[in-house]
Amino acid sequence: MALLVGKQHVNKVDKKGRISVPKRFRDAFEQQGFRGLFAFPSFKFPAIETCGLSLMKRMSESLDDLALFSDDRDDLVTVIMNNAEELPFDPEGRIVLPKEFLDHAGIESDAVFVGGGTRCQIWDPEKFSAHNKQAFANARARGATLPMRASEPKDGGE
Repeated sequence: MALLVGKQHVNKVDKKGRISVPKRFRDAFEQQGFRGLFAFPSFKFPAIETCGLSLMKRMSESLDDLALFSDDRDDLVTVIMNNAEELPFDPEGRIVLPKEFLDHAGIESDAVFVGGGTRCQIWDPEKFSAHNKQAFANARARGATLPMRASEPKDGGE
């Protein structure tokens, strides 16, 4: 899947909850065999989490790795799988965001699509701006680092 990156994708939400998905995000989601995306309210932020079919399947499989009937598994199944919706693209590349998702994120008229690698989030632009500033401050204060995975060998065995 193509990487979902960037935050410069502010679009209007109409009265019916329709919003245009940025074309490069839409193209990335469509590569997975479903002409749409999966969405659910973020349990960490006032935002809407979105992902494609392949990540949704990976999350489902990862939930199966947790102890059956454990509190963690039950809570995560509820907040992710029970609240997720399949949102197909209409012919103009829009999705309809459920009212409860918009309410959760505090989105009224404009929304920003924020890339997160294999997923993206939809935020109220002002809330994301504040979150973005705080995330930078948090990362600096912690001295955050990113351990890098070993790169995969190229076709020539390099």
